[in-house]
Parts: sequence; structure tokens; C-alpha cells
Amino acid sequence: MADPMRKKPPLAVVREGNPGKRPVNPGVVTPPAELEEPDWKQVFPGTGSELRCRKVASEEWQRVIPVLKYTAGIGAVDTQTLKDYCICVARIDQGERSLSRDGVLMLGERGWQKNGWTTVLGQYRSQLARYIGELGLSPSARGRIQPPENGSDDDGDVFD
Repeated sequence: MADPMRKKPPLAVVREGNPGKRPVNPGVVTPPAELEEPDWKQVFPGTGSELRCRKVASEEWQRVIPVLKYTAGIGAVDTQTLKDYCICVARIDQGERSLSRDGVLMLGERGWQKNGWTTVLGQYRSQLARYIGELGLSPSARGRIQPPENGSDDDGDVFD
């Protein structure tokens, strides 16, 4: 059963009907923009594991930008958030590879201790979850986002 105290997303109100005839607030709409992919060499300088980080970040950028242009109407103002999201994905990949290679426990000067990547990965995963919610990259988050008006010759009927 739906929570009566939780506000429905604007598109759901339009789709299901608005018997109370209350005004529907579509939220803030940013103008759409063509976003340039960051120069990952500047973000991940070096030649070691940074090469893979560049590749992973670039692949993630290429994967999510087309989807977000359509679903969330991202604009130039969102560039830094998207860049940080891709960095987060790349660092998680880097950390998981390190854990697979070196193990969760490492022999240190005081005996066996937790690999530092375990803590760092937990923090990156928490941040990634925030980005996923902000950008609407999960099924539940997509339900809270109002799709942009894409300027097509659509008559605006949500049932088409």
C-alpha cells in the first residue's frame, strides 16, 4: 500500500489523475546541453592503474550521458556531479581490483591488518549511492524524476 504522507512524483499525479485539482509542481527544469567528456588524463595522471581508471570513467560517461539526457534532462550545471560520479565508479573498480590482487588482509609491521582499500571502498560506495539517487540511475530514483520537455512535436499526452 502506498504511503499517504509521501508526495507523488508530478508525472504520477498527471498519469493517475488529479482529483483534488491541486497545482502540480514540475520542479526546477534546467536547459538541456551537450556535455563534453572530461579529459580523464587530467583527472587520472600517470601510467599505472590510472590508465584503467581513465578507461572505466570514460566508459561510464559514455554509458550514462545518453540515458540521462533523455530521462533527467541534464544540463551544463550537472557536469561536475557527473564527472564525480564517473570518478567514483573508476575508483571502486580500482579498489576492487586491488583487493582481488592483494587480499582483504595484509601483513603489516604489527601483523595482519585490514587492507586500506576496504575502508576507502565503503566510503566510495556510500557516495556512489548518493550519486545514483541524485541522477536517477536506479529504478526507485527514476520514479522521483520528472522527464524533461524535449521540444518534440509530441502533444504532451503521457499515455502515448
